[in-house]
Amino acid sequence: MLFVSCSENYIPKPLGYHRIDLSEKEYFPYDSECAHQFLRPKNVNIVKGMNSCWYTIEYPSHNATIYITYKKLNSNLERIIDESHKLAYDHGVRSDGITEQVYANDINRAYGVLYDIQGNTASNLQFFLTDSIEHFLRGSLYFNETPNADSLLPVKQYIKEDFITLMESLKWS
Repeated sequence: MLFVSCSENYIPKPLGYHRIDLSEKEYFPYDSECAHQFLRPKNVNIVKGMNSCWYTIEYPSHNATIYITYKKLNSNLERIIDESHKLAYDHGVRSDGITEQVYANDINRAYGVLYDIQGNTASNLQFFLTDSIEHFLRGSLYFNETPNADSLLPVKQYIKEDFITLMESLKWS
């Protein structure tokens, strides 16, 4: 009995999280075919979508994608803003909260909102920008991973800086 009681139970170590390497920020101009340009990070790939004014900004090292949609306004600004707001708040069911940051740049005629969606949601960041007359640009960040807010937070904050840079540098053509 003495020999059996002193034996040690083997418990395997739990798997750890992968190390996340965040590269230094470096931006280059991106000229879209759809009447706008902005600064884009050097470590991303821009892939055109089905529509010429839809494209993705892919972060291969972080398994994340920003989906960008450009629309030409036709006296439908209110409807499109409501639609964009609804798309952001559709994630409210699973989120721990949504913070809206209003953005206005009178020099570049770019006005909009950045939605920071907390919690284990499919989309963590969304934005829209418009000149209120002719142009509307919308973006949303999705990770190609199971949502886990705690482990994705460093990458989300890293990409949020790119969202803000895009919003601040956007110019309509």
